[in-house]
Amino acid sequence: MSSVNSTPRHPSTFILIGIPGLEAEHIWISLPFFAMYITAFIGNCIILYVVKTERSLHVPMYYFLSMLAATDLVLSTSVSPKMLALFWFNSREIYFGNCLTQLILVLCFSSIESGIFLAMAVDRYVAICNPLRHSVILSNPVIARMGLAILIRGLLVSIPVCFLVIRLPFCSNNVVLFSYCGHFAVVKLSCADTLINTVYGLSLSILVVGFDVTFTVLSYVMILRVVFRFPSKAARLKAFSTCSSHICVILTFYILALFTFLTHEFGRNIPLSAHVMMASLYLLLPPMFNPIIYGVNTKQIRCQVLAMVRFNRRR
Repeated sequence: MSSVNSTPRHPSTFILIGIPGLEAEHIWISLPFFAMYITAFIGNCIILYVVKTERSLHVPMYYFLSMLAATDLVLSTSVSPKMLALFWFNSREIYFGNCLTQLILVLCFSSIESGIFLAMAVDRYVAICNPLRHSVILSNPVIARMGLAILIRGLLVSIPVCFLVIRLPFCSNNVVLFSYCGHFAVVKLSCADTLINTVYGLSLSILVVGFDVTFTVLSYVMILRVVFRFPSKAARLKAFSTCSSHICVILTFYILALFTFLTHEFGRNIPLSAHVMMASLYLLLPPMFNPIIYGVNTKQIRCQVLAMVRFNRRR
């Protein structure tokens, strides 16, 4: 009997609330959310297609961009369909296994996205500071190993969360005051001590993001030191334009991540609806903006997309 009582009890389903306090406005909230998801889905699929089919784009920068597009597709798709079903059809129930899968996907691919940003910063550093050896330093095998290392890191930091959540008992409360299964939103429902989960989650956020941000900033500091030494103003402008799209993408991702983290940890006076809204936008805005920013600022991609449009019109 004692062994039965010591077994963690899990509800068969969780109930997602959506945006607490704004349930009556779910239909209206769903419209921009749907537009963001569709834009992210189509935009990232176009990026993947263009890079795959255009051989001139088979270089490190666009390989990393393809990794980013694939990651954005997983991140947005892991939460958006269920979120929209909740808003449109009041489909609040989510099975425990599906909830856990959603939770792990968000953690894993957020870490992967952060790692890809660091890899892209390294690529820009090598391209600008050591252009003659760029193809040698970042050869295809090296890029493959970097991508594999980023993927493995994402799995290694997120899989322990799965076991930490599974071990928790959930007694009677299965109502998640969130629009998707976020780690802290699910953990706080447990009727046991969740200190280990909280410490691990905070440590994970600080260490992974702190490491990536630190070395990304260092890469750009070294890039700027080299760029300002260029004798020609045209060369400096070209270098800045090459990095501008990457910097815009990084700022969008990390500013939203930082704001979400701060509102969760220190925003006691901030309404829960604002916190949930920001956490949802964190998974929708970057995947939407990334293909737009790269499509507008990157000449090669812009030209390929325009060529595709003209070809389809002629047909």
